[in-house]
Amino acid sequence: MRRSIRSLKLSRVALGAALLALVAGILAGPTLAKRPSSKQHRGSHQAQHHGKFHGHSAISVTKEPFGTLDDAAGTPVDRYTISNGRTTAKILTYGGIIEQLWTPDRRGHEANVTLGFKDLAGYRSPAYIKSNPYFGALIGRYGNRIAKGRFSLDGTEYSLDINNPPNSLHGGFEGFNRKVWQATPFQTAHTGGVVLTYDSPAGEGCTKSMPSTPPCTTGYPGNLHVQVTYSLNRHSDLRMDYLATTDAPTVLNLTNHAYWNLMGEGSGTIYDHQLQLKASHFTPVDSTLIPTGEIRPVAGTPFDFTSFHAIGERIRGNDEQLVFGRGYDHNWVLDRPAGDTSMKVAARLFEPTSGRLLTISTTEPGIQFYSGNFLDGTLYGTSGRQYRQGDGLALETQHYPDSPNHPNFPSTRLDPGQTYRTSTIYGFSAVGGPHPHHR
Repeated sequence: MRRSIRSLKLSRVALGAALLALVAGILAGPTLAKRPSSKQHRGSHQAQHHGKFHGHSAISVTKEPFGTLDDAAGTPVDRYTISNGRTTAKILTYGGIIEQLWTPDRRGHEANVTLGFKDLAGYRSPAYIKSNPYFGALIGRYGNRIAKGRFSLDGTEYSLDINNPPNSLHGGFEGFNRKVWQATPFQTAHTGGVVLTYDSPAGEGCTKSMPSTPPCTTGYPGNLHVQVTYSLNRHSDLRMDYLATTDAPTVLNLTNHAYWNLMGEGSGTIYDHQLQLKASHFTPVDSTLIPTGEIRPVAGTPFDFTSFHAIGERIRGNDEQLVFGRGYDHNWVLDRPAGDTSMKVAARLFEPTSGRLLTISTTEPGIQFYSGNFLDGTLYGTSGRQYRQGDGLALETQHYPDSPNHPNFPSTRLDPGQTYRTSTIYGFSAVGGPHPHHR
């Protein structure tokens, strides 16, 4: 008797479980599965080569115009495309934004897996500014929240924009995500990328032209020179190296706010994605999403991602912390010895249907997992599709939120003569293919 087509289909749940077991087996071994190079499906996202930068590397770096700001100077914005022939990152000089990230699934089919817009107008529209999700942007001077926009250094109190009442968020109304960075492309024997630089004057973070209650008066102290290097290697590792110096004592916490959907941008929610966080503790928050100062074990809570869990599995529960965040919007304390700044795996994100796997490694002590709770359907992204709650997630490597007001947290202070250095790697791969190969 002929079997029905339905009987031959593997259920999505079973497929996910099988692939997750495969992921766990691969990750337990000495190597990580990578898809071989695929030449198909590249034409849809390759940049027009307005500027090429040649070298001995197999990584190509190209430049093209991406529009001009609506400011008095008509400041131009460029897009740099970095590609190893399999994975392609598109980086804007506006906000240092990762505008697109194309990578293959286990069958070699490529998709853009980060949320964003196809033109500059998308990032400058009133709807975007109102909701301000920070798609793909560099965040500074201070990633995450500072309580009531106030902190003290050496006995002096500093005040910041209250742009996320009653707190300051991601550097204020005019953070690094809204600046045009200077860019220099480069190639080495094994990598290619772009170096972005920005000089942040003392007082940034207090925008007098914007409503802030209570009003800010000082902004961040110190003139800050910032350099962020994006580089891509042949293994499809997108690396970000952050450097900064100051001429006066200040606080600093830099990160990137890319949103990921490994099924593809605009494809639906991330609730079926499987997440693992190398963290046995997290920092619970109050109702305004400011850490209480407690460092709480994740064991027995919906915040335990020490092994893989589907993001949607526990997100609708009535845990007070999930209620405060409308889902996950918390900092996890990565399992590393105090003071250790070596590069360690912080998170793994796996999408069962495509087989795509994102491995995040960092030198930072924490990671913010945000499940896209405030995406409200008012924005339409690169594909022209609507972004609704849970249609993307952010995994932001960082120091802890509100650290200047919590002496028990790792310090975010930067003094003259010191150099701020942190690094994060987004590693893209796919598992479950017929012929995976290993590093």
